[in-house]
Amino acid sequence: MTFGEKLDQAARRLAIATLGAFALLLGLNLAAGGAFAASRIKDIASIEGVRENQLIGYGLVVGLDGTGDTLRNAPFTRQSLEAMLERLGINTRNTNMRTDNVAAVMVTADLPPFSRQGSRIDVTVGALGDAENLQGGTLLVTPLMGADGEVYAVAQGNIAVGGFKAQGQGGSVTKGVPTAGRIANGAIVEREINFQLAALPQLQLALRNPDITTAQRIALVINEHIGSPVAMALDPGTVQLTPLPAQRADIMGFLTGIEQLTVEPDQLARVVIDEVSGTIVMGANVRVSTVAIAQGNLTIRVTETPQVSQPQALSNTGKTTVVPRTDINVDENKSAKLAMVEEGVRLQDLVDGLNALGIGPRDMISILQALKVAGALQADIQVL
Repeated sequence: MTFGEKLDQAARRLAIATLGAFALLLGLNLAAGGAFAASRIKDIASIEGVRENQLIGYGLVVGLDGTGDTLRNAPFTRQSLEAMLERLGINTRNTNMRTDNVAAVMVTADLPPFSRQGSRIDVTVGALGDAENLQGGTLLVTPLMGADGEVYAVAQGNIAVGGFKAQGQGGSVTKGVPTAGRIANGAIVEREINFQLAALPQLQLALRNPDITTAQRIALVINEHIGSPVAMALDPGTVQLTPLPAQRADIMGFLTGIEQLTVEPDQLARVVIDEVSGTIVMGANVRVSTVAIAQGNLTIRVTETPQVSQPQALSNTGKTTVVPRTDINVDENKSAKLAMVEEGVRLQDLVDGLNALGIGPRDMISILQALKVAGALQADIQVL
């Protein structure tokens, strides 16, 4: 074998190896694209009953540096302060209190599901009166109640405020919101919500974005994974699970296996428009029928450039006058053309066609709304 033949054989081997590597890389990209399109059931649905509960309470913040409520303007702060001092054995009725280091606040928190007695949760504090700043304040013991009027947690602690306010006689500077703050782990859970997940004969998955196709796909994937018809789509937003006796004994393992299953969610063809900011978001399933689009504006610009007319030198009768000069420019935007959009085009084709006309976001909003009125836009338009 000559040197040239050996060189050709080595080149062919290199080409075969390169093609094989390219095919492998293409297969990996396609697999990654398919995996990216699918989502875990854990990310698109939640177990009905496993949710947070909102808590609210009314309390007092003390220790402020003269930035609290004015008792004359906030009678609820005065009444709360007097009631608190009376519980401590101090009578302040019919006295003239002028303290400005106290502020009445509303305290809110979210009670996580399955929170046990003694665990801690974060709370948010907001001024209720005319307090200027809660920085450096301490929240006194505040019961937090649920929607049923029962106390589920008690909050107390030092408030962390993200903003600040500084002022002088000539001006002031404010950053953020100094009348609201947060207390990390500021409340202790005192009452548990009685919810026994393992005792339920049936479980229900609530879809975060209800859709008939997505609910049916979830039921099919679960039944295929379990090997028996334990899942059934009841409506676009609910999938019912009926665990077998062996699975009910280990309900957490049963749910863990279901949460990790992947499903490709289906979505409604929708165009979301925010007219305030000019933002347009279009889903991948948006389609248009055959339609012709033209966009153009008539712009008239009037520019005034007055000039000063001076008389000749040594003139006794001449006067200095202002001579108006007006420049009118009419732009009919003759470069705008009538564009034809074919039937059933993809989202990318629609965007490219509108961009080819030089259309900005504001004009594109008007065009999309006109397409919907004409019946050519096969999607739902939602204006924020």
